[in-house]
Amino acid sequence: MIEKVIDWCAANRFLVSIGTIVLTLWGVWAMTRTPLDAVPDISDVQVIVSTEWMGRSPDLIEDQITYPIVSSLISTPRVKAVRGFTDFGISYVYVIFQDGTDMYWARSRVVEYLQGIRGQMPEGVNPAIGPDATGVGWVFEYALVDESGQRTLAEMRSFQDWYLRYWLASVPGVAEVASIGGFVKQYQVNVDPNKLAAFDIGIGDVVRAIKASNNDVEGRLLEFSGREYMVRGRGYLTSIADIESVSLGAYPRGTPVRVRDVARVQLGPDIRRGAAELDGKGEVVGGIIVMRVGENALRVIDAVKARLQEVQRSMPAGVTIVPTYDRSRLINESIGTLRRTLIEEAIVVSVVIALFLFHFRSALIPILTLPIAVLASFIPMYYLGVTSNIMSLGGLALAIGVLVDAAIVMVENAYRSVSEPDDGAIVAYADQPQAIVAAAKQVGRAIFFSLAIIIVSFVPVFLLEAQEGRMFRPLAFSKTFAMVFASALSITLVPVLMTIFIRGRRLRPEWSTLSRDSSLRSTTPPSDSRSAGNGPRSSSTLRSCRSRFRCSSQSAASSCRRSTKARSSTCPRLRRASRSPRPRGCCRSRTGCCDSTLRSSGSSAPSVEQRRRRITRPWAWSTRR
Repeated sequence: MIEKVIDWCAANRFLVSIGTIVLTLWGVWAMTRTPLDAVPDISDVQVIVSTEWMGRSPDLIEDQITYPIVSSLISTPRVKAVRGFTDFGISYVYVIFQDGTDMYWARSRVVEYLQGIRGQMPEGVNPAIGPDATGVGWVFEYALVDESGQRTLAEMRSFQDWYLRYWLASVPGVAEVASIGGFVKQYQVNVDPNKLAAFDIGIGDVVRAIKASNNDVEGRLLEFSGREYMVRGRGYLTSIADIESVSLGAYPRGTPVRVRDVARVQLGPDIRRGAAELDGKGEVVGGIIVMRVGENALRVIDAVKARLQEVQRSMPAGVTIVPTYDRSRLINESIGTLRRTLIEEAIVVSVVIALFLFHFRSALIPILTLPIAVLASFIPMYYLGVTSNIMSLGGLALAIGVLVDAAIVMVENAYRSVSEPDDGAIVAYADQPQAIVAAAKQVGRAIFFSLAIIIVSFVPVFLLEAQEGRMFRPLAFSKTFAMVFASALSITLVPVLMTIFIRGRRLRPEWSTLSRDSSLRSTTPPSDSRSAGNGPRSSSTLRSCRSRFRCSSQSAASSCRRSTKARSSTCPRLRRASRSPRPRGCCRSRTGCCDSTLRSSGSSAPSVEQRRRRITRPWAWSTRR
């Protein structure tokens, strides 16, 4: 199978080149759209249910709210644990699902089960689920600073809650904008118990009267002269005066008793559990941007910054927005460090390849294969939702040294097969593609399955669970994807590149690989190819006529050409070559004078001493003869 793939790719170089270009562009597209973050999201898949019942003690909330919710949600499908937490006036229930559960599927199941227990809740209690975010969704934080000093913390909090929060919540990828600091403005009715007792009015009567007055009442339609008039009672409270005018009853003589008669109405802050301070200069109002699960943190932060620049013109005079926490700096520095490390590793690997292969065109093959495999690994990462973080990019850094192994082995074997074949002669230029493909098929199967074994070695990492699995699984994914594409490129793209870059008319073997025995075998024609007189020689004899040594001086080269020209009349092969367009001369293409010419001219075979002398001085034989 591997041999057939290599043959097909070598025969269809254009299609393989087009496929490689498409794969590279696809990888670049996926890399630009893969979510970026500093660290992997190791938080559990959880849904938070919060329920407010203000003014009640924790034991009462535990019995009437927390326990019914926990006992109902514990039977939800794929639930791993349900934890309840009760505080004064509020209840929290954390529903943790099994790994791999879709967040929105989990949220829909929780809402479905909450619908069945709403009837068991006290009157006015409404459980609600938290935003669709995770524990690492806190990506940006800012503070509102009034440089003029003309606005109170309550006014700044009102601007944050009623204007700025909605502007930022509309940014794509933002799950929630939480407000911190300042004072929440509210209307406060401070009741005097002595006046209530004097008018025989209870505190409940005051609460019911204010609630009933803060409402519009509909009426019927009245028709006069072809026109319709809508009758309604407007009771929506909009100011302190409206609350003070609410009627609580009447005197025995019919005079109404109003809220201002028994209480004092004012604007005041709500009870708060914390405060926000900036640089030790005093309290400020701030906001927290919570990112939606699965979003690109860097893209969300950039969108929030762009929106803040847009709304700056609508801010009150003297009010500025000061970023206090920005994860984009951490993300950029982390990704930049790893990107710089990857580039340095790629450069070092390329330099080492060029030094050890010592052939620039051959070194280009693994150097070109390396970035293609790295880019292609982002394609499955994008579709599987694996973010680019320090762990996933660290996997690519670990795999860089292994990605080029297959290409290096193939290039070494192909170059050796072309320049140093088994029969001892340099392969002709026209026959080099076949020799390169044969060399690739010779080691292709072993290389492919050796890389497959390395890929299988990372299977235990995929078996990790919980936080360990979420931490190290991105590293295993990125390394595995890169190795898979490197294995595929080693049997598809590498043979094509070898037929392009390794071919050449000036290929020569290394000096140290030319042994005496191989030289003697190459210069001695086979016994079954000899013929009497000036008969034709075999193809191996013709290759041996083009010796593998280079003439080292111009005088020896001219002497070799004169000797060859003088014997062309006796050697049919040389005579035919002299009539045809002149090929590469014996001296110009690392050749001396061949012993087949001597045999065709009636000379005896060279002795062992003559052959040894020819190894050290390849031109001496032709000049002496």
